[in-house]
Amino acid sequence: MLIGWRKTVAKCFIIPQRVVLSIMGFLAIVNAYTMRICLNVAITEMTVKKNKTFIDDGVDRGICLVEGGSSGGNMGKGIFEWDEELIGIILGAFFWGYVITHLPGGLLSEKFGGKYTLGLGILSTAIFTLITPVVINWGGSTWLIVLRFLEGLGEGTTFPALSALLATWVPVKERGKLGSFVFGGGQVGTIIGTALSGVLIDYYDSWESVFYFFGILAIIWFLIFIVICYKDPESHPFITEKEKDYLIREMGALSRDKTLAPTPWKAIVTNVPMMALVCAQIGHDFGFFIMATDLPKYMSDVLQFPIKENGLYSSLPYAFMWVTSIAMGFVCDWMINRKMMNVTNSRKFYTTIASFAPACLIVGASYAGCDRVLVVILFTLAMGFMGGFYPGMKVNALDLSPNYAGTLMAITNGIGAMTGILGPYLVGVITTNQSLYEWRIVFWIAFGVFNITNVVYIFWASGEVQPFNDSELLKKSKESLANSDSEANHNEVKKPKLISIKGNKNES
Repeated sequence: MLIGWRKTVAKCFIIPQRVVLSIMGFLAIVNAYTMRICLNVAITEMTVKKNKTFIDDGVDRGICLVEGGSSGGNMGKGIFEWDEELIGIILGAFFWGYVITHLPGGLLSEKFGGKYTLGLGILSTAIFTLITPVVINWGGSTWLIVLRFLEGLGEGTTFPALSALLATWVPVKERGKLGSFVFGGGQVGTIIGTALSGVLIDYYDSWESVFYFFGILAIIWFLIFIVICYKDPESHPFITEKEKDYLIREMGALSRDKTLAPTPWKAIVTNVPMMALVCAQIGHDFGFFIMATDLPKYMSDVLQFPIKENGLYSSLPYAFMWVTSIAMGFVCDWMINRKMMNVTNSRKFYTTIASFAPACLIVGASYAGCDRVLVVILFTLAMGFMGGFYPGMKVNALDLSPNYAGTLMAITNGIGAMTGILGPYLVGVITTNQSLYEWRIVFWIAFGVFNITNVVYIFWASGEVQPFNDSELLKKSKESLANSDSEANHNEVKKPKLISIKGNKNES
């Protein structure tokens, strides 16, 4: 009866369970990013802005003017007198916690499955997001820094847990499109987080509203995720036999190998393609976090956009990035399946697109000056090309080692996330006067980081499964088992012959 009930429920799912998991994984990252990003917009309204009055003495100070001959027309209603350096520390505090839980998250996901590692991480961040207004009004900047650190601890498990889940659920031929779709939740979360934050603050005339809204959404996601998603196909009660057969045919198993040896740390950290992947992740994260964390500040402080327009125009680049990442993911899989390009070259090709083009375009935006339309167009194109990272280096950890994908993602994403600490602080230190020329220095630094890390990836990256995926200890164990079986079979074959010979002797 139980089996019949499960089959009946399974028929209610129109789409395969691996796609259901991918959708919920996508929404997990969406929620993670909305909770991470909303402060970036809210802080522009929480803080007291400098009133930069324009002096017409013929000196170009790199300051954009608004109507009335002043650059201080967007003063807002901020009450916190935080300088640029302190704001940089606040925005970077999230990543202090974020990098710490990557590795534990990856190890726990590989040992117990990624379901609860992912779910509980998002839930904890949701609770911390909900109490943010209370903490800010009670404890000010110091306790906000502590709270953002705790939020980072919760979200640090997100990408390692999802990598472990995808490695168990998604075949190689679908990793480009489903991987790009899932990890593309970062762009959608940034879009929703920036655009809706501006709208909510403008509509309710309250920066507190964004934290309540996004915290509640994440809790709703958690409740649905826990009910309908499972750590692997083998444990899923509602998966169809057809999908099971497909996954066994494509992946060889429905769950992670329980006989795997402990994580081969030395082999991983000395593996050249793995280190190339870490380098590419640093390039991606440095550029992405500078844009995601500080673009609303650039739009507000330099281009003088009001809060509602700030949220809208800051979100446009990520909307384009999401569309291009999905499109490139489909094209990437199509090219691999048609054997037009192997996995290694496809990862390098799309990573190069995502590095070189954005590097040039964001520098170009700094030379567009105060032309708001041109700046928004250039930023939008830059982030659109950055979508190539997702079918490129972002899914590369699954290629290198399906068995240890959670750990690999923990290492790469964790090291890359350190740029989330450095980036906002660097921006705060360099842009003390909030001028175009100061921001131009920031974008030139990003240009260098993008291209240097990409060159390393081009030379040493790989899309092939690495030897450490099947560790030496496991190999020896399997070889020993094979030898034992061989010896046993050999003895079984010889035994009848000995009896037969003995029998012949007695007869004679």
